[in-house]
Amino acid sequence: MTLCMDYPIYPISESGRVNRRSFILGTSSLAAAAMWSTRAVGAVKRQPTFSSYPFSLGVASGDPASDGVVLWTRLAPKPLEGGGMPDETVEVSWVVAEDEQMTRVARKGTTVARPDWGHSVHVEVEGLRPNRWYWYQFKSGSEVSPKGRTRTMPLADAMPNSLRFVFTSCQHYETGYYTAFEHMVREDLDLVVQLGDYIYEYAGIDDRVRRHTGLEIASVEDYRNRYALYKSDPALQTMHAAAPWLVTWDDHEVDNNYANAISEEKDVQQKDFLQRRANAYKVYYESMPLRRSALPRGPNMKLYRNVPFGRLADFFVLDTRQYRTDQPCGEGKKPLCDEAMDPSNTLLGKRQRNWLFNGLQRSETEWNILAQQVMMARVDRTAGPEIGYSMDQWPSAEMERRRILKFMHDREIRNPVVLTGDIHSNWANELIADFDELDSATVATEFVGTSISSGGDGPRNPNDLDELYSENPFVKFHNTERGYVSCQVSEKEWRTDYRTVEYVTRRGAPINTRASFVLENGRPKLNKV
Repeated sequence: MTLCMDYPIYPISESGRVNRRSFILGTSSLAAAAMWSTRAVGAVKRQPTFSSYPFSLGVASGDPASDGVVLWTRLAPKPLEGGGMPDETVEVSWVVAEDEQMTRVARKGTTVARPDWGHSVHVEVEGLRPNRWYWYQFKSGSEVSPKGRTRTMPLADAMPNSLRFVFTSCQHYETGYYTAFEHMVREDLDLVVQLGDYIYEYAGIDDRVRRHTGLEIASVEDYRNRYALYKSDPALQTMHAAAPWLVTWDDHEVDNNYANAISEEKDVQQKDFLQRRANAYKVYYESMPLRRSALPRGPNMKLYRNVPFGRLADFFVLDTRQYRTDQPCGEGKKPLCDEAMDPSNTLLGKRQRNWLFNGLQRSETEWNILAQQVMMARVDRTAGPEIGYSMDQWPSAEMERRRILKFMHDREIRNPVVLTGDIHSNWANELIADFDELDSATVATEFVGTSISSGGDGPRNPNDLDELYSENPFVKFHNTERGYVSCQVSEKEWRTDYRTVEYVTRRGAPINTRASFVLENGRPKLNKV
């Protein structure tokens, strides 16, 4: 069964029930309104008292622009009990300063934390200076949050000397410690890109490194408690406070391997799944430093967007879950069946794909970065004469994948680089024009990052790597340890370092650089260093 809609129209009310009338009356005005304005919410408690420390989930920033950034926090004195806040709107003040001591104030103001949005706070700060670092802090009542550090992007016509960022994904709380974040925070970074699986939706399982609280999550309160559990990790909090993040989701923020309005469990009714999806999307927004343009409307949330870094780089942040057709050919690794070759199959949806093509064609930056979820290279994962492609990845929309690479080739898109997460392993791939002709021209480059902790310590690297490389000569590196990927970009070249830890089931693993690659401007071939 397949379903492909750019914008499904099943709304959900605050009570958690699908309600078309309340959606029509409420969501259009909600999106247009200044969501956190005190004028829009009635009575506000300006000097609240709390049962315990309300900033237990830390602070974060994200989606930076040349003149501002989004600041985030959530009031949660009892984070694993729905937040523990009374059903009232609370005033929160914020301040942005040019120094860590917070003496040179650049901007300040007040906002509100509303009960219907989990007492989360999203402040879109404007009027800051481009390409510089700032510090920020929140206060509510007599309580003060931790300090966070963030930065603005360069002006659109500026050519910065360099960009340093990491990308990361897949941080299953139960299966490992977040040791990689402890190392990541020591890097001098401009940006963190999170490619999905920020949480996992599964019920808790005994005898793991740590344990999820509760059963598999479905309600708004379930999702709030699960995000609170993950955000209680000190290493994750510290990394959020160290630099701005760009975030997008994959599947586990809702349900493993879901596709648009279709659950992994095929017997679940679409209306029931869309209600769960609306709950998940709502709490994802509550939990992330996102702009009001991403404000969810029922089970719909426009997450794809672009974030430029001057004329050096442009990030196209994609969503390959909300609009995709159902996985063809059955679950697991399969050869390409007739259904996979259907030209109507999509991971992006028509509207997002057109947006991407228009953005790439207009881009004047040196590097065009696609931050997305599932592997784009068509890798045969089955050794020997049999063929096995993952149907949860781009082979499930084979013709759309070909269309994207053809567009990049024909329009001569400048230095396209694809960033990928999802599969708990490292890969460095050259994206060639035709994967049926293995000697065809290289069009783009793909860097696939492993998990922070998902999969535990992971399998040892397979013994048949030579066979993997032989059958897939466009694959230049594969590794199954945990960690993240660090990138340093200049006008002339791009360097990628695969940073790994050997174990996550106990604390204290040292950091290693397992492989490094350099791309030269105008040459998509990978050079191992």
